[in-house]
Amino acid sequence: MYKNGFMKICLVSPRLAVGNPEYNVDAMLEALKGNTASIVAFPELGITAYTCGDLFFQKALFSDALKALQKLLDNNPYKGVVVCGIPLEIEEMVLNTAVVLQGKKILGVVPKFYLPNTKEFYDRRWFKSGFDVVKHVKKIELLGQKVAFGNLIFTADKVKFGIEICEDMWATITPGNFMSVNGANLIINISASNETLGKDIIRRSSVLEHSRKNCGLYAYVCAGLGESTSETVYGGHNIVASNGVLLAEQNKFSLETEMLCVDLDFDKIAYDRRSNASFRDSIYKYPQEYQLIKFNLPEASDYDFDQLTDPTPFVPKKDDIVAFEKIASIQEYALVKRLKHMEIHHVLIGISGGLDSSLALVSACRAFDRLGLDRKGIIAVTMPAMGTSSRTEKNALRLMKGLGVTAKQIDIKEHVGDHLALLGHDQTTEDITYENAQARSRTMILMNMANQYNGIVLGTGDLSEIALGWSTYNGDQMSMYNVNAGIPKTLVRFMIESYARHVFNEDVEQSLKDILATPISPELKKEQSTEAVIGKYEVNDFVLYRFLVCGDEPKRIVFLLSKTFQMSEAEATATTDHFFKRFFSQQFKRQASPDGPKVLDYGLSPRSDFRMPSDVKR
Repeated sequence: MYKNGFMKICLVSPRLAVGNPEYNVDAMLEALKGNTASIVAFPELGITAYTCGDLFFQKALFSDALKALQKLLDNNPYKGVVVCGIPLEIEEMVLNTAVVLQGKKILGVVPKFYLPNTKEFYDRRWFKSGFDVVKHVKKIELLGQKVAFGNLIFTADKVKFGIEICEDMWATITPGNFMSVNGANLIINISASNETLGKDIIRRSSVLEHSRKNCGLYAYVCAGLGESTSETVYGGHNIVASNGVLLAEQNKFSLETEMLCVDLDFDKIAYDRRSNASFRDSIYKYPQEYQLIKFNLPEASDYDFDQLTDPTPFVPKKDDIVAFEKIASIQEYALVKRLKHMEIHHVLIGISGGLDSSLALVSACRAFDRLGLDRKGIIAVTMPAMGTSSRTEKNALRLMKGLGVTAKQIDIKEHVGDHLALLGHDQTTEDITYENAQARSRTMILMNMANQYNGIVLGTGDLSEIALGWSTYNGDQMSMYNVNAGIPKTLVRFMIESYARHVFNEDVEQSLKDILATPISPELKKEQSTEAVIGKYEVNDFVLYRFLVCGDEPKRIVFLLSKTFQMSEAEATATTDHFFKRFFSQQFKRQASPDGPKVLDYGLSPRSDFRMPSDVKR
């Protein structure tokens, strides 16, 4: 399956019989039947098995292996590309190779370059390294076909893949490193790597690191329990990574065929490479001659995702407590540093009884604790006005009391009314002036109180609001420091949930839980709902992730929204258009944003992560 730059790869650790190529090819044919991936990869020497020992000297094994390969070609039910391992005799040299085929055609053959020869591995006893061979041999004849041999990159549309064989990945400088800076965006490693205590961790780390160094995709398929257990055991550890991020992993001890199908995002890799100066600087610096082998990769009419439909990609899915503590520490120590630098002992925070101000407040409390400062130096101010509900007002007061900060309540209805009267406003029409007068009044009061207490105003706006411009310019958009600036709304919710569950006593916990359950609203007029105006934050954060992290263009985001949130194309298009209209029109607010710590590996600070003029029109 291939569509919109997404492709599915299937890694197969098949049932296996050592030294029985026909049996092994039958298992491969079963795995290929009905397979919907674009590429299927089998392990190293999978046609014969890796653990044949001195049988690799015997002509009979090579004859049986070639017959089995011919059977695979003759009976191949699969339209995609197959990568499988086979020993080949070339000019009276035995090589450990990967054969790449499609239909009945052999596209190319790649030899193994690095041959392990320590401890349980004896590859040099049987095989010749590919290093010298590829200098002299560019084509071979295999089963009556003239076939490209050696340094090969296979290419179709956006997909450009190269092959490594097992030990090639473990070398200091790998074939995949060179292939990547010469165009390959996917490295497929067919392997027979045995299991020892802790080796799975090293293997996973190696795959992740090579995908990061290559700024690309890395798919690693390994032999399973069918290999001989005379001296060692093989577990079928299959791994797929994208630029340092683990996409999927399978590590089953099984005597039966195990398959791992994974979605690969080639557009994201292209975006990563465009954005990575170090990778760009590596191109052309390590020139190698590669034969480019074209293959057929037709685009499907539809695409069914296995892994890439996470509706909340900013939210940690594992090690959530570790992730929570890391984020909390970034926020807390950022504020600790700022307070120490300014030599002040007071912060001012406007508390609305909503998610963002609650997160800023608990972060400030923990920062004060780390500095050994009295929490009474945190001046938390709730400022009810025309749209304030009794629920949020109650939650604000209860949270401030539970945290032991200095709590102040300043009713600003009359103040805002006087200001509107000065403007000749009727004080009842709930227009944008009516709303923003309240937001700016609150900021003015906080700024003046900061002078009064010799403190700083702590901002509360999150990354999602910053992206959408959901703030009042020179109102809640402005502060002297903003600990929430790097955290999108879905992650704010995760943090509040984690604080409630893991950190605070029952009273604060209940306050935070009710804040989580309260509909999101700026409460600048009665019965106001943020998500009714700008859309669901979960959806907006998904679009933000696809744009900011993956570099997706709008039509691709429409496709992903329809898949992830079961939207119609019209709904997905309207959602995407609305997001980008707000995003590009609100850059002027981001240009004037206060300092704040980066939390994720991406952000919208105009001074570091995202530079764009304010008058871009899309």
